[in-house]
Amino acid sequence: MTNSNRLTVVDMGINTHQEPVIYMREDCHVCRAEGFTASSRVEVRAGEMAVIATLNIVDNPVLPQGRIGLSKVALLRLGVKAGDAVTIVHAPVLTSLSVLRKKIFGHGLSQAEFSDVVADISEHRYSDIEIASFLTVCAGNRLNLDEIISLTRAMVACGQRLQWPGRDRIFDKHCIGGLPGNRTTPLVVAIASVAGLVMPKTSSRAITSPAGTADTMETLTRVDLSLAEIQKVVADTGACLVWGGAVNLSPADDLMIRIERALDLDGEGQLIASVLSKKIAAGSTHAIIDIPVGPTAKVRDRPQADRLSSLFTEVGAALGIHIRCLVTDGSQPVGEGIGPVQEARDFLAVLRGEARAPLDLRDRALFLTAHLLDLADNSSLEACHEKAREILDSGQAWEQFQRICRAQGGLRTLPEARFQHTEKAACEAIVIDIDNRQLSRLAKLAGAPFNPAAGLRLHARIGDVVTRDTPLFTLYSESNGERDYALDYYQNHASIFTLELR
Repeated sequence: MTNSNRLTVVDMGINTHQEPVIYMREDCHVCRAEGFTASSRVEVRAGEMAVIATLNIVDNPVLPQGRIGLSKVALLRLGVKAGDAVTIVHAPVLTSLSVLRKKIFGHGLSQAEFSDVVADISEHRYSDIEIASFLTVCAGNRLNLDEIISLTRAMVACGQRLQWPGRDRIFDKHCIGGLPGNRTTPLVVAIASVAGLVMPKTSSRAITSPAGTADTMETLTRVDLSLAEIQKVVADTGACLVWGGAVNLSPADDLMIRIERALDLDGEGQLIASVLSKKIAAGSTHAIIDIPVGPTAKVRDRPQADRLSSLFTEVGAALGIHIRCLVTDGSQPVGEGIGPVQEARDFLAVLRGEARAPLDLRDRALFLTAHLLDLADNSSLEACHEKAREILDSGQAWEQFQRICRAQGGLRTLPEARFQHTEKAACEAIVIDIDNRQLSRLAKLAGAPFNPAAGLRLHARIGDVVTRDTPLFTLYSESNGERDYALDYYQNHASIFTLELR
């Protein structure tokens, strides 16, 4: 490598999300000398910093001679600015790509092989296409129990781990998703921490849903806390509700989640490894897993739920965390709101004891909290349920939630969406089915979760009798275009609500 491989940086002003991209002229002397072509993987160095990036070739007038364009994330990771000098060389050969090919051809992988792949992903050495290949080949029940354990270990090992000196038991809760509006986590954390359980809850952002717990909590308070800040919040309140991606807990998982979101993919083995690696990295020793089952939920039937429960329990046992899986009703959405702000409105109504609070969300949260308390105390579920109900009804859970939010940076006022549209029934009928997947899709097309105020609010549920002009749902969006896009989808998917004429 010589100074002939040095070029001057140009800020291209292009957001390529988390994948670094560089831009070079076709006649660039470095491209010619090194044999680089479009889509080549190259290493860009600036002092002690280096990133592996994908090369895009641009027309010559776009860049002056001797210049290299960098995307926003490439600039950020290298710590350079326009006018700085960088060096471009061939990217190192990744031996873990041969492991990926091995899995593509149907062979099992060892602990060491999973560790190599996950380490390269967490160090940003894989392109988005290569990460997508890994996720795809691991989906569809292609990982056996030993492989899921190995993948989980590898994901824990590549990031930081929270330590809780002096605390023997740390509790957690997770829902595998697939059920719109099922925002029970803030309720469970508030109630359980009042009862004395330590719950440093780290959550992911949405993968295939219109909102994740981190997305919803971010509408109310700060969630991107540092490790030290998390430990202080937990020391002060006994709990937290933060985004795990901000503190490098299982960082490979956050990179893979971004690709899973684009693929609308959430494979069984990856799901288990993702959930448990985050729990273990957060220092959790006990956790409950909510597995909703329904014809349009993520898990369609009881045998599939039982298999997933068994895998969660076995992987957890192998890695030293006590897991209790709960198979719950996933036949229709929970609560009324779908999307970050609308789901926040629901659980706040439950915490405040408002008359309009969704009863099904309240009941589900109490059910899950009772199991968590029973996991902690090994007392009767009936007694644990009564204890949880008393904490909620007395207002203690609402006070605790406010305490947690203040410790994380303060409680915010929820924003309002710029546009809304209410869809009404066309005739007298009874609602006999609601498609969870299509309803989630409708909320995402309206802009959720990237526009927090976007989403929808349900006005009808399974079993309700509707008449002509009875509201079915209200759609919220931040632009006319997203509103119309979502409504066009609704008009072409009339099966979202199945109505039986009376």
